[in-house]
Amino acid sequence: MSTNRIALVTGANQGMGKQIARELAADGLTVFVGSRDLVRGEAAAAEIGGDATALQLDVTDATSIAAAAERIRAEAGRLDVLINNAAISTTRAGERDLAGMIASAKPSRASLDEVRAVWEVNVFGPLAVYQAMLPLLRRSPDARIVNVSSAVASLTLVADPAMSFHATYEPVYAASKTGLNAMTMAMMIELEETDIKVNLVSPGFAKTALVNFEGTDSVEDSVREVVRVARLGPSGPAGTFTTWEGQPLPW
Repeated sequence: MSTNRIALVTGANQGMGKQIARELAADGLTVFVGSRDLVRGEAAAAEIGGDATALQLDVTDATSIAAAAERIRAEAGRLDVLINNAAISTTRAGERDLAGMIASAKPSRASLDEVRAVWEVNVFGPLAVYQAMLPLLRRSPDARIVNVSSAVASLTLVADPAMSFHATYEPVYAASKTGLNAMTMAMMIELEETDIKVNLVSPGFAKTALVNFEGTDSVEDSVREVVRVARLGPSGPAGTFTTWEGQPLPW
């Protein structure tokens, strides 16, 4: 069994997930680089370096999730840090314009098939991974789950007409992150009497494929809060929803 802390980052072959994995590996953690496409995951792990290992993991596939949990059990014996990062914003590969994506996702126009597909990754995926990895997290003396959400998920914020994203809230991506917040709250309540800490984080608005690279923040800046929370020790807080430097966000 490894004496390093063991981390799993889902959706870690690119973007924010890859940067999170890179920073944790640089801290000396053994990092499983979760990737739906194993070849891309292997390329990312090689670039990350340190003790980073590619792990085939499709968060919408129960067989893939079970196999990933079994591999972590066999190779590491436990899991100390789970970062549910994998997410998609659309299923329309040809959609290249963020404004167009938002317009076509309005409640009156959104494809129900796309809503289901995005929610499958962003809401049900983290729950499925949580269920599979919880026995491994219970083996850790200092386990932490970090779910990567978004400020647009806050119903309190989005209900305010003065907020910049009030008019763009839609049932595909934005509401899926609200759904993730609800799933995270359920996890927090289930584990609040245990030593496993659960936190929810809103990263920056990163320039990644998720938003057609139209974000305003670098990937490095965007993941700072995710990594900060992942690094918290056993005395660190649980049950929080924060943005950079621990600033609380309303649910």
